[in-house]
Amino acid sequence: MFTGIIENTGIITQVQTNGTNKTFWVQSPISNQLKIDQSLSHNGVCLTVEQLENDIHQVTAIEETLIKTNLNNLQIGDLVNLERCMQMNGRIDGHLVQGHVDTTAICTQVVDKTGSWEFTFSIDPSFATLIIEKGSICLNGISLTVFNVSAASFTVAIIPYTYNHTNIRFIQPQSVVNIELDIIGKYVQRYQSLHPKQ
Repeated sequence: MFTGIIENTGIITQVQTNGTNKTFWVQSPISNQLKIDQSLSHNGVCLTVEQLENDIHQVTAIEETLIKTNLNNLQIGDLVNLERCMQMNGRIDGHLVQGHVDTTAICTQVVDKTGSWEFTFSIDPSFATLIIEKGSICLNGISLTVFNVSAASFTVAIIPYTYNHTNIRFIQPQSVVNIELDIIGKYVQRYQSLHPKQ
């Protein structure tokens, strides 16, 4: 489990295709603190650390992950958001995040508000019931609050700290981002689908 509070960013230094999988080498300030078999969020995707060498760690994304996330688009030099799994004895500063991306969204607009930024994204309408006004969403691993929610879009506001310390500053119209929807909403939706009103 994660909280959506990004610890640091990493740079993709190597990408290798192995059948339907892709292996990534990531250089970051926290790589030398990791352990093999540790879970680590990359742009909101939970991946297992496979190898370590100094300030570089290696992870692999399988076909299912590549299809449903933006990891398949990563190239050498790209920046990824990183978060180690949460500790149960600490505060949850964001919200409960599994690291299981549900879908992707496409940026449609970026507005500089002179002190903050507003990013609007379009999303498949089939996910609309899981996005609520002032609810939580995980975007490229970042815990954010949504507003201006419609049947096929939503907006998030970004403060300067988040803008400067994550890869959201590189998001522009047509950029694809990973989205994990709120786990509580998913359970409520599942319950309602199994217990329809008579």
